[in-house]
Amino acid sequence: MRKRRQSVTIKHVAADAGVSLQTVSRVVNKAPNVRPEMAQRVQDSIDRLGYVPSLAAQRMAGAHSYFILALNDRERTIADWRLREGTDWVDQMLLGGMLTCAEHGYRMIIELVDTHSDQLERELLAAIAAVQPDGIILTPPHSGNRQIVDLLAGQGISFARIGSVRPGGGIKLTMDDERAARIATDHLIGLGHRRIGFIAGPADYELSGWRIDGWRAAMADAGLRTDDLLAIGDFSHESGRSAAGHLLALEDRATALVVSNDQMTLGALRVAGERGLRVPADLSLISFDDTPSMRHAHPPVTAIMQPIAAVSARAVQLIIEQRRTGQTPAAPVVMPAELVLRQTTGPVPALS
Repeated sequence: MRKRRQSVTIKHVAADAGVSLQTVSRVVNKAPNVRPEMAQRVQDSIDRLGYVPSLAAQRMAGAHSYFILALNDRERTIADWRLREGTDWVDQMLLGGMLTCAEHGYRMIIELVDTHSDQLERELLAAIAAVQPDGIILTPPHSGNRQIVDLLAGQGISFARIGSVRPGGGIKLTMDDERAARIATDHLIGLGHRRIGFIAGPADYELSGWRIDGWRAAMADAGLRTDDLLAIGDFSHESGRSAAGHLLALEDRATALVVSNDQMTLGALRVAGERGLRVPADLSLISFDDTPSMRHAHPPVTAIMQPIAAVSARAVQLIIEQRRTGQTPAAPVVMPAELVLRQTTGPVPALS
């Protein structure tokens, strides 16, 4: 019978490094009061012995749970998954969040919550009780939901709000949506377009308003009207079709569209094809998000690439820093987006 290999414990690490159990614990828990040379000595022993800290032991050692909970919109996320039309928002959020959590000895857990549910408070408190997170990341539209924000503030939990600067507690982060809409619109203006339509997302997403503001500001700076060029969607493919159909049916139709997410952009592309409009010869298109569907569309779509992974990573860092120092950034943290040029924008067409 094979003898079971003895697991390496914190006592083995302390003996190997010639330090106390408390010192090993401080290094494992990344406490700030350990000399760099001492921390390196302990880390060398950890690496040499193959010691893996017990999460349960870490949680018992202090007030930390070493979990960060990310909340995403249930209804929209599940609908996308069931239709196999995911936008990769969740993937990118987990990419940035999980990798950064791992660097600090944390774990990230995602929970889906319906922001419109009558049982919102009960669901949220149940999730908090089950996970006992050190911090929570709120994504749109949860990040702008006053009920959620007030509940978390009342619970005394560190939390970050991506895509919201409304009054209330929490660490506020944005992805530069107003500027992103501006640079998209400016690009089209530079190509000679004057009738630039904008397809916005739903009003319960705070960023929808920021993007409209950016588009309007760029148009105003160029002396261009916007009064009949705004259409509202709900981030679905069908709403993109409907909004694009309206803007392209105007007597003085839009020659270019800025669309607030990739699913609506795919709807707009479908409508353009049905109307016999060539992209970009007859109609220019710019999307938001830049999921794989934009890179593999025909033609590949020019898009605003949002730094979802980067903003999630920064949110994790700021939550951990806040727990350690008690400090919250005084101003919203802005993670810049960028315009990726592909094959759906071109010079304004000559309309008869």
